[in-house]
Amino acid sequence: MARIAGIDLPDNKRAEVGLTYIYGIGRSRANRIIRDAAASLNRKPEELGGKKMRELTEEELTRIRAAIEQTGDVEGDLRKSIQMDIKRLIEIGCYRGLRHRRGLPVRGQRTHTNARTRKGPRRATIAKKKAPGKK
Repeated sequence: MARIAGIDLPDNKRAEVGLTYIYGIGRSRANRIIRDAAASLNRKPEELGGKKMRELTEEELTRIRAAIEQTGDVEGDLRKSIQMDIKRLIEIGCYRGLRHRRGLPVRGQRTHTNARTRKGPRRATIAKKKAPGKK
């Protein structure tokens, strides 16, 4: 099992898909990393991206690790920087920070209906007592 950036990547997936298991790497960034690694190995990107993770040699994995380090933050560093950005917004008291603090949608979505992902499950409504009927 290949281990990159502290993550065990699945052996049975193609390299371009396997890299997406790392937080901060999607399909397009994975393809760019493979293209850079293949260029440094003097190979075609299709050769490297089409291989399964278990078929990659140690040299290819080393080149992929180097390409990931060059392209920017991934995993823990990226998570930490995102949390620091959110914390800064909350501290300065801007609108986005207030929405984060209250656990509401940040980017202008409606909250009258929907927004259950951010707001959480609906609270049970308390049943009103029946008023005594007039006779």
